[in-house]
Amino acid sequence: MKSTRTPLSQNPHAVREGREKNLEVAIGREVRELRRRQRLTGAELAAAAGLSVGMLSKIENGVISPSLATIQTLAHALRVPLVQLFSGYEEDRGCMHVKAGEGVETERAGTRAGHQYSLLGHIGSNSSGVVVEPYLIALTDRSDTFPTFQHEGIEYLYMIEGVLDYRHGERLYRLEPGDSLLFDSDAPHGPEGLVELPARYLSIITYPQKA
Repeated sequence: MKSTRTPLSQNPHAVREGREKNLEVAIGREVRELRRRQRLTGAELAAAAGLSVGMLSKIENGVISPSLATIQTLAHALRVPLVQLFSGYEEDRGCMHVKAGEGVETERAGTRAGHQYSLLGHIGSNSSGVVVEPYLIALTDRSDTFPTFQHEGIEYLYMIEGVLDYRHGERLYRLEPGDSLLFDSDAPHGPEGLVELPARYLSIITYPQKA
């Protein structure tokens, strides 16, 4: 059943303005920009923050790494939240490239016989607050059926080869090559009917990072 098209809430082609990858330089630029925006001289801001003019100049030019206490003092003198002084910093973003056939074969908790899982990548702690686990799953005529996986998060399946009857909760879905299934993985789910084998499908599981 096809749904009506709705506009995306995010523009996938939007690119943010480039940010500084050196933390000291990023803080210094933000301090200088805020000072100028508030029409403060270097001497005025230095006095308000209890710093020497020379020290403030070194901070603004990214020459030294100021302590957290100094950054907090500057934020207070500029009347902005502490985190704003870090807003121009671009931290490294995780990326993992896995060549064909080089996924790490692994076993997930509760996996039955004949379910081959190849982990296609993993990014640990990140700023999104979300963990993503992509797997390539292969089933053969020696595979068990197992419709009772149940775990936190959201799961997306994309059928590559073969045909499966896949259960989610009380419903059964026939998955053929090119079909996809997106679901709340807290409900019991899994391949209940192995219709045409071998079967391969992509499984992408997302769940919140642990605090």
